[in-house]
Amino acid sequence: MPTWVSVAVVVVLLALALWGMRAGWHARGRRTALLVPTLPAVPDELGDARTEPAEAVYVSSTRAGDWLDRVVAHDLGARSAAVVRVHDAGVLVRRTGAQDVWVPAGRLTAVGTSRGQAGKFVGPEGLVVLTWVPDPATGTALDTALRVRHDADKEALLTAARSLVATGGDDGADPDRAVPDSAPRPQEEQA
Repeated sequence: MPTWVSVAVVVVLLALALWGMRAGWHARGRRTALLVPTLPAVPDELGDARTEPAEAVYVSSTRAGDWLDRVVAHDLGARSAAVVRVHDAGVLVRRTGAQDVWVPAGRLTAVGTSRGQAGKFVGPEGLVVLTWVPDPATGTALDTALRVRHDADKEALLTAARSLVATGGDDGADPDRAVPDSAPRPQEEQA
């Protein structure tokens, strides 16, 4: 077989593999858009800031309890640099090159740590995981993982976000009703 034929076969196979990966990513986006049809909009009034802005990497969002089931709708599957800040009204994740993520306090159901999620694995308790319900109509809970750059910022983020869970927020959502009791939670630190 001539060399050019072998090269052409490899190029065609590579192109088919790339097309298949792209088609799979788009199909996952359509499926996860059914689970998470909308994301909460960032409100005009965020309330007082409970933390300073913290540099982080937004790792991904997955269905709660399933650290490999990445949600790609609304850019939730795109890893990106981020700045995270906890406010009285919720947690704001400002992302570079992707849609910002707003986690209203009333939809935040748990805050914990994890060693990894959807392709990103770090040391024990290296990721901050926010479990929340973006759309109460579907009741699908998500685990949003963040890798905070500085340990001091990580502890402040955990403490402030946990205080939002403890107070239950003020947006009228009932997070206990929206998340099934059987939904696994991220590992929570004991005080």
